[in-house]
Amino acid sequence: QFKLIVENPEKPIASGLQIKAVVEYTPKCVEDLQDKLTLLVDDDVVHIPVLGLIPYCDLEVESEVNFGEMIANNKLVTKKISISNRGTISGVFRISYGGVVLLNIKPARGVVKPKSVRKIRVDICTDAPGVIKEMIKVELENRGCTEVWIKGVVVEEVLKVLGVNCGKVLKCINFGPLYFGTSKTEQIYLYNESPECMDWVAVLEDNAIGGEMGTDLQGSTDAILHDLNLKTKDVDASTLILCVPDQGTLQPYEKSLITLCFSPEKFERDFEVNDALLVQDYVLFLRFETAGKRGGCLPNLSGGATATTRSHSRHVDLALMGSGFPVILTFKPGTVINFEDCYLGEQAQVVCTMKNESEFLPVTFRFRKTAHFSISPARGKLKKNSEKEVMISFSPRQIGTFEMKQIIDIIGTGVDKNNVNVLKTKPFHQIYLTLLGVCKSKRTSIVFTINPGLTPLISNATGQFVVRGTGQLSDTAPVAILKSTQTQIHTHRKNRNCEDGALVAFPNDRAASLRPSEWNKKYRTIFTKTERYNYIDPEFAYTDSERLLREENKKHYVHFISRLRQRRLEKEAVRQFCIYSNPVSIGIKPAEGLKSPKISITDFPMEKPQPKMLPLDDNGMLTSRKLAAIVSKSTNKGVWSWLSPMPSSAQEKEDCSLTLTHKQLHQIFIGPSTIDFGDVCVYSTTTKELHIINNLSVHIWIQIEIEVAELQDTSPLSQVVPPLTKTHIPVVFETITVGMFKSSFSYKINNQHIGHVLVVARAVPIELCLSTRELILSPIPGCLAETEFRRTVRVSNPRNHPAGFTWRPVTGDRKSAFTVKPTRGLVEAYSDVECEVAWHPGFNTPETGQFTLCVHKGNSINLKCLAKVTIHV
Repeated sequence: QFKLIVENPEKPIASGLQIKAVVEYTPKCVEDLQDKLTLLVDDDVVHIPVLGLIPYCDLEVESEVNFGEMIANNKLVTKKISISNRGTISGVFRISYGGVVLLNIKPARGVVKPKSVRKIRVDICTDAPGVIKEMIKVELENRGCTEVWIKGVVVEEVLKVLGVNCGKVLKCINFGPLYFGTSKTEQIYLYNESPECMDWVAVLEDNAIGGEMGTDLQGSTDAILHDLNLKTKDVDASTLILCVPDQGTLQPYEKSLITLCFSPEKFERDFEVNDALLVQDYVLFLRFETAGKRGGCLPNLSGGATATTRSHSRHVDLALMGSGFPVILTFKPGTVINFEDCYLGEQAQVVCTMKNESEFLPVTFRFRKTAHFSISPARGKLKKNSEKEVMISFSPRQIGTFEMKQIIDIIGTGVDKNNVNVLKTKPFHQIYLTLLGVCKSKRTSIVFTINPGLTPLISNATGQFVVRGTGQLSDTAPVAILKSTQTQIHTHRKNRNCEDGALVAFPNDRAASLRPSEWNKKYRTIFTKTERYNYIDPEFAYTDSERLLREENKKHYVHFISRLRQRRLEKEAVRQFCIYSNPVSIGIKPAEGLKSPKISITDFPMEKPQPKMLPLDDNGMLTSRKLAAIVSKSTNKGVWSWLSPMPSSAQEKEDCSLTLTHKQLHQIFIGPSTIDFGDVCVYSTTTKELHIINNLSVHIWIQIEIEVAELQDTSPLSQVVPPLTKTHIPVVFETITVGMFKSSFSYKINNQHIGHVLVVARAVPIELCLSTRELILSPIPGCLAETEFRRTVRVSNPRNHPAGFTWRPVTGDRKSAFTVKPTRGLVEAYSDVECEVAWHPGFNTPETGQFTLCVHKGNSINLKCLAKVTIHV
């Protein structure tokens, strides 16, 4: 099969010259050939091997694909299988799979080009937990059938509550008894026992079955039932239980420290209740669940769209128990304490006995300071069911009748809003005592002495007698000063025209005349206006440099205060300018020349109170009642069918650019999370609704991303949902392939928060059913023998697509005596059609027949007909 074409030279070849030889290969069979050429060069022999190879493909595929651990979150997980071709021509492959787990394999057949690699996509829907170990068969050209194993594990999202000290799973936390107004904290671990990251949020179940909100569980049955009827239903449970943090993100197998704080509060009642009997027990449930996955918990919505598959979000419940008790502190002889009358400087004492009536908790007290009264001890602690004596003393500091309110602070631990992990000791309750006392005055004998000379500062009307022994002496000596130019009494002639503004010193200021005075002021006597000598003590007086330094220091503070005032005035001027300098104001003074109208209360329309909406940055915990309230506000409105596909206004753009927190995502309902179309005919179009409920006070932008061809007719794929609004998106399913369909599509909230929706359907062929496969025709009683035999058969359509049919008789060699009307027709979805079968009797006519019901693009059914003839003799 090799041919050599060459012309051997007759003469030797000179240096630098060459000749050419052509070898042709013409294969005649599919096999590799090998031969050799022999070249004689003078005395040397050279063998040149010749190979003839047939082109072939060399396909290889991976033997195993491991998906690893996956979370059951209705999401499609994709891996790719590589099929490589190391040959010289293209190779064909074909993939077949008949396992239990639904695998989407695309493409299932194809061609791999030479020296290239082709990727095969394998999708697994993580809708149910379990172990995946499936085998697919890959048929490779020139290689035969190869097995490829698909392995993986689908696990559930598992949240666990663990104890900080023990590390075990916690089901309940008992805070025990607490006084109303105090707080107690407990710490737990929230553990993510899953291989993927998890966003979580805490929801307080304040309307759960078995929960209690302030019921005295130790009371009698009648008292509890009566208390349940009178119990306040508007209590915000988030004020009783505080969870910090109440939202967050947990990495795979990560633990997060959570602080729980219990703060019981006394309910306000419409009637008086004895504090000793006011005991409130609380049983609440705290739920930790994955954030934003509430599609399976949608409320009942009208419109005929229901979720056939409900997928609840993964959660863990923690029971919280605690009791609230009032402070019961009694006093003997009572809350009003009378003291005996006493004189100024004397003291009266009363012994008071304090008793703690509580059987569960101690009391820490503190008496506040009160004028004229003192308590010993002023603070202390009373154990449960114990008493203590305190001494209350009345020491009046002035004459009169006293009625003082003595405040007793009850000290306990309270939560700090800025840092829940730190409990502060603070007064949470106050008790009042009324202290009554009278201070009388003593009679004092007054001794009068004669004033020998000048009138002192204090004197009687005539200036002759001075009362000694009464009043308090002043710490400073009296100094009387007067402008010397304002008096001319006994002024000396040479000093009569002095106008230097000197100050006049009275004679009774001699005790103060030796103290350091101001160096720049002059003093003159009261009578002759003679300049007085002022002694300045150099040890106490300021030097000139010190005086200058003090003046500079005063100027510094004066300038500083002046600048602050100037800056304040400038800010006020700018504010006033901004108020009055605007395009609306035209300079008219308000109400100038105008009379105020007379307005009656009937002129104001009655406005309905606006419902309180949950703010965007709500710092409180989510509770089941809050969620139910905001859901009812949104679902009570009409359904918005046509919304803007993209943010257009400035407010919409601002709202749709926000990054939502886990709690805010938890208030957005998108679902159902699993849309089950059930049995769907091929070539048919079926629609289910994906509901969207926005319970926030801002706009949100929903974008849906669909890649599978069966859901391409879904529209619209983008909507801006206004606040407190519900809407829906029709999800359209259409397929031409018979079999189980399971896929998912993703959506984004505000172009950043991603979620998934699972779509399940079972594609079935077009099919019609008959009410019977064998029809017996008998004559009607009372009719002639030659009359026709008639009977009906029902053709029903159990599918969702109209089906056309045609009756074809199976006759063979003989002509059939049976007829069917109508011979063709159309059966609408989920309906039926009656067809009449008739037998025409005659001489030697067959009594049996057969028809075939041919369904267009569907199945075929045989109908046997039998005529039952009765011969009467």
